[in-house]
Amino acid sequence: MTLGVEEEYLLIDPATGFPVPEAERTRAAIGGVPTAGGDEVQLELLQVQVEIATPVCVGLEEVADHLKRLRGSLDEAARSAGCRIAASGSAPFLGPDPVPVTDRPRYRMLSREARQLVDEQLINGMHCHVAVPDRAAGVAVLNRLRPWLPVLGAMGANSPMWEGQDTGFADWRTVVFDRWPVSGLPPRFADAEDYERRVDALLATGVITDRGQLYWRARLSENYPTVEVRALDTQLEVEDAVVFAGISRALVTTALEEEKADVPVPDLPDELLRIADWHAARHGLGGTLVDPFAGRSRPAADVVGQLLEHIGPALARLGDEGRVTSGVERILNEGTGAERQRRAMREGGPEALTRLLVERTAAG
Repeated sequence: MTLGVEEEYLLIDPATGFPVPEAERTRAAIGGVPTAGGDEVQLELLQVQVEIATPVCVGLEEVADHLKRLRGSLDEAARSAGCRIAASGSAPFLGPDPVPVTDRPRYRMLSREARQLVDEQLINGMHCHVAVPDRAAGVAVLNRLRPWLPVLGAMGANSPMWEGQDTGFADWRTVVFDRWPVSGLPPRFADAEDYERRVDALLATGVITDRGQLYWRARLSENYPTVEVRALDTQLEVEDAVVFAGISRALVTTALEEEKADVPVPDLPDELLRIADWHAARHGLGGTLVDPFAGRSRPAADVVGQLLEHIGPALARLGDEGRVTSGVERILNEGTGAERQRRAMREGGPEALTRLLVERTAAG
């Protein structure tokens, strides 16, 4: 069960916290850093963002090592361009100057089609790729992941701030992303043929131009034999990212095992999953979460416990149980990234929040 992780970061001025358009210079500088190759660092939609991708990994310690290496190398390159990297799901502050779009044909097209959405796409996610045997198995996994994606997003919430203000949401990135035409939780598919047929129908409308615009919380990768779990904000701490990579892999493993054992797929109403997803983005772990199986709100810690019980056997077989469960306990006790951002803002204002993002992103 191999896996890989992609993380998107902001480039910010360490004095003001404002995003700075230095992605080209930062990526160019990474060539002078011996611990990271240029193919592991990519440009993103806006020139204030960069993305890293780990190699294929077989264990969580390998994921941790690559994330530490890449974050450290990228931050060193960013310093040479006069900025720092910040692992926040949203840009907490916005300077007076427009944010430029990266000069690539696809990005220019998106800007022409939805200029305001692109201008406000100051959001960063963590994407976890988990290997699956084939696309048929991948579609079966997607169907079984749907009930768990809202709680996963709540646990990884790290985007409470927007333009210097608290949005009132723990996961504002999800709200911003859901304005695109194909977004939110993936629908339930009959099989792989149904997946391909319905995706082709979306493309035939001309509203989206390629499969990269399938912005579901989980989808099949078009480049790798993986399911791509996209429900998470970029994580403030490396260890948080490692924990969620472990949870994502265990969810996929459990789904594959249930499919093989002919366990019935949960038949849950789309509207119930939608309200669970919205509620998770609103509150994170700061109150209740909707239990879609029971159809009611429960204490967040109880729903998290239900998730851990669901994936517990897979975690044990993968050797990840101790690391994941202790990491989840730490997040429940210390708070999500969103709660840590809010504490910093409350206790020390913009300067303290900027310092938190800069220091914790590259720590380790």
